[in-house]
Amino acid sequence: MRKKILVVDDSALMRRVLCDIINNDERFQVEDKAVNGEDALNLLLKKSYDAVILDVNMPKMNGLELLRELQKRKIHARVMMVSTDTMEGAKTTLDALELGALDFVHKPTNAIDCRSDDFKRTLLELLGAVAESAPLPVVNKVPDFEEIKTTKKVVEIVRKNTTKISGSKVVAIASSTGGPKALQSVVPKLPENLKAPVVIVQHMPPGFTASLAERLNALSEIAVKEAEEGDILEAGHVYLAMGGKHLNIVTNAGKATVHYSDEPNREGVKPCANYMYESLMNSRYDQIVCVVMTGMGADGTKGIQNLQTAKNIHVIAQEESTCAVYGMPKSVVKAGISDQIVPLEQIAQEIILNVGVM
Repeated sequence: MRKKILVVDDSALMRRVLCDIINNDERFQVEDKAVNGEDALNLLLKKSYDAVILDVNMPKMNGLELLRELQKRKIHARVMMVSTDTMEGAKTTLDALELGALDFVHKPTNAIDCRSDDFKRTLLELLGAVAESAPLPVVNKVPDFEEIKTTKKVVEIVRKNTTKISGSKVVAIASSTGGPKALQSVVPKLPENLKAPVVIVQHMPPGFTASLAERLNALSEIAVKEAEEGDILEAGHVYLAMGGKHLNIVTNAGKATVHYSDEPNREGVKPCANYMYESLMNSRYDQIVCVVMTGMGADGTKGIQNLQTAKNIHVIAQEESTCAVYGMPKSVVKAGISDQIVPLEQIAQEIILNVGVM
């Protein structure tokens, strides 16, 4: 049976183009169309859909306002943003992801470009992942006081037993669809005295990762930044890979250093976590803690398999029921290389327990 899709866009031409693309794929069928958020809300109050394609800028009620209303009314909807605004304003996109949208595609400003093979492929691939995604709670998942208190207890326990955690370590995280929101449940719980640097590959196009790093930094006591060429990895710091480039960790003057490369897309993405993991094969770290979180596809699996031939690794996979899309963690689990499978809210604690504090 075809997946039922709701298309929300104020442009009649764009609605027609999007509907043509979607209906021409045997997996999907546009069930309804709405010209603004208000119309969409009325439909979502009466019916459920496998996925909602949502524009941002619309009259009466825009896309962000609709997402807020869905949260307020606790209406579960699998939403992907398809809007020209996603490229113009990274903040708007991150706001949409915080408010429950699972991912986004930049919509070209003219209908001709919307009919390009690249746009069709990207749209349909992501729509497939969103339509199959788990119905997660409609809440802003930023750690609350109790969660932070629990994490601080873990830090104290680890501090008292720090002699049991030895060697030089690094944490390497891979995430994709649902990742920006999931990272808000992990990074803000990490203490500023974490005894390891953290590197993150989150699948995002150029122009978005700097804003995501700034947002995570504002929520966290640990320092977070978009990784720059030549950055030396320091314990107690988080480095987010720049969108549109592959992040590698190389040894320069005896120190682990960020280096970007421009190979073609791998696993269909750039940055690709496989490159990050494989670059750590030649590092001086005694152990790499690999964390694979929500996302479609299998990025991370091959890189970790190659990494384990050269290094002592510990692999943490996000548990299925807490993933927006159980693709990347599932691949790691199926490959038999996961040491732990834990829910999202416990990932930070497991990182702390594995690497220790200073």
